[in-house]
Amino acid sequence: MPEETLYKKFLLNNCSFDSAHDLAHIQRVVKSAQTICDEEGGDLDIVKAAAWLHDSVTLPKNHPDRSKSSILAGEKAAAFLNSIDFPETKVKHVVHAIEAHSFSAGIEPTTLEAKIVQDADRLDALGAIGVARCLMVGGKLDRALYQPEDPFCESRDPDDSIYTIDHFYEKLFKLPELMNTESAKEMAVERIRFMKQFLSELQKEI
Repeated sequence: MPEETLYKKFLLNNCSFDSAHDLAHIQRVVKSAQTICDEEGGDLDIVKAAAWLHDSVTLPKNHPDRSKSSILAGEKAAAFLNSIDFPETKVKHVVHAIEAHSFSAGIEPTTLEAKIVQDADRLDALGAIGVARCLMVGGKLDRALYQPEDPFCESRDPDDSIYTIDHFYEKLFKLPELMNTESAKEMAVERIRFMKQFLSELQKEI
């Protein structure tokens, strides 16, 4: 069975998704991870496996154990990889890449492959798709779109637990400087440019 089909089958049969962390998100992360790996090097087998399986467990943003999602995903991925013809010596590296991809987990990536997967996942929070996903999550959590008196945090600290647009300032605009690889940094800067254009248009409209 082709590798891509094998991973898809596992995800569809064994995992639950939310609208911002669905199969399409995973496929975008795989694509970005492969692009970065082509530029930066690294073991593509590890990168692809970790990218495909990084969200095999996803807890909601407001779940008390949200920060443990990537640990649980790593355990689930290891069990799956050990059940198929995947090199045993590479499983632990896949698990580390999965555990370290999460922003909320706070685990430092120590391998190039883990850095690539973390970068690829963070890229999917930026650009046009990043705007769409941010608004989807904010709506699902029933958060207001923006603070009416100061929508763009010009004279207040952002609070994305209340206002969705605040998430741009509290987290998303900081991601380019947190990228591990030069390739991802360049892609992130370009995506941030679009997001600022979106906010500029939003400012005109409101």
